[in-house]
Amino acid sequence: MSVANDPQDNLGAAAKAGGGNRQSRAAGRTRLSATAAERAAIHRRRMRVARLDLGPGDRAIYYLLVGLIHLLSLIPDFLLYPLGVAGGWLGYMLDRRHVRIGMRNLEIAFPERDVAARRRILRASYINLGRGAAEYIRLGGFFYRRLARRVRYVRLDYLNEIIARGAARGVLVLSAHFGNFELLAPAHAMHGHQIGLVHHTQRFIAGDALTTFVRKRAGVTMMRKYAAARMVLRALKRGEVVGIPFDQNAKRSEAVFVPFFSELAATASGLARLVAISRAAVVPVYLVREPSMRTHRIEIYDEIPIQRTDDAGADVVENTRRFMQPLEEIVRRYPEQFLWTHRRYRTRPRGLPPIYDS
Repeated sequence: MSVANDPQDNLGAAAKAGGGNRQSRAAGRTRLSATAAERAAIHRRRMRVARLDLGPGDRAIYYLLVGLIHLLSLIPDFLLYPLGVAGGWLGYMLDRRHVRIGMRNLEIAFPERDVAARRRILRASYINLGRGAAEYIRLGGFFYRRLARRVRYVRLDYLNEIIARGAARGVLVLSAHFGNFELLAPAHAMHGHQIGLVHHTQRFIAGDALTTFVRKRAGVTMMRKYAAARMVLRALKRGEVVGIPFDQNAKRSEAVFVPFFSELAATASGLARLVAISRAAVVPVYLVREPSMRTHRIEIYDEIPIQRTDDAGADVVENTRRFMQPLEEIVRRYPEQFLWTHRRYRTRPRGLPPIYDS
């Protein structure tokens, strides 16, 4: 009789397995409890940020940031913009990790261009971010409403027509981290147009509170991502306009894979599902920096036709694909204004190798 067939050994193995299972179950319960506690802590933090109800330390940092941004906003433009450009250059020179990510993204997007051309695009993208930082100081500081004078519309009548036509279903505005993306919703609000914005709460609580302050002061309604679906649906039922950034990598559990340039990109499926429920109009809108580098125009694209068939899953994939097309179009037109340093292809279709080395 072999040792493996000894009933006592089998019983012993079963006992060990049972003990191991009990330990695994206990460990699992501990992990679940820890996870529940973490979720509760995250929820409490989000609620505190939403109410600007910060702890003493975060509140001190928040007021310091508000004071600093107001102080910096007193710097005249002929100094502030060059400082922003210098900051962008410095970021490009020192931020090695994100430069590698950006170059990999540009290799995917523009395989026909040589390395030097891609580097020029990425460097210009960093400088665009630096200029955006200078304008964010303006937006967060004194005399912030003056920024509205530097933003003009292309086809505002068309957007107003869609809003009027969809009074009972609302309008979803698709945007992206493109141009000065922080200025788009506040500028629209400062021009007298109501808009809500879906916002992902940042880990840096004081910084998130600053962003909330800046946007709300301009007249933007904030919709926290963790509760956004309900808030968005209620706003759409009231015929309101809701802005959604739609260019970031999505978790596998929330994603469908659709083309972005020459690669499949994990893209949030929730927007297509919201559209299926609400029947809202979907309009891509982007803020483009003009050649002067200090003025902007809001470009309003055509409303995206929505596929509605008996196959809800296929509709979600097809409509998500359609939502991504205008972004690729405008990025091809103005690649230096896109945020290339985000790991857009981080979540990969199963079986495919990773895109990034970090």
